[in-house]
Amino acid sequence: MSTTLTGPVEIAVLEFPGIGFNAEIVPALAELVGDGIVTIIDLVLVAKQLDGTLTTIEIADLDAEAQAAFGQLAGAADGQLSEADLATASEVLSPGSSAMLIVWENTWAHRLVDAIGGSGGRLAVDDPIDTETVALAVGVG
Repeated sequence: MSTTLTGPVEIAVLEFPGIGFNAEIVPALAELVGDGIVTIIDLVLVAKQLDGTLTTIEIADLDAEAQAAFGQLAGAADGQLSEADLATASEVLSPGSSAMLIVWENTWAHRLVDAIGGSGGRLAVDDPIDTETVALAVGVG
């Protein structure tokens, strides 16, 4: 990862049913990284037990297929997510679920960010809209 972040950085919590983690999304994520669309800054797997306890899932504890999938993202975790971040994520997760907490830089935006700065401009507001709101607004779903 470059030492200077120039694209927007986001944190996402991707929730899945069940306590296990099958890593089926990892190839799609690896493709985004490989295509230069995102750069992963940190990634943590967690499970919210039925009693509400949040535990981390170590990649080494996953099955061999899942470990191989995550091998495509070697070096992705950089320790940026804190215990406070995990606690915040725990508040939104359903008991009996697992989740991937991921921090990524939108590297697709590097050229645009450079152009904005080069022309003396700045990003004054960046307010993401959730997919449910967008779907309602455009009449999908």
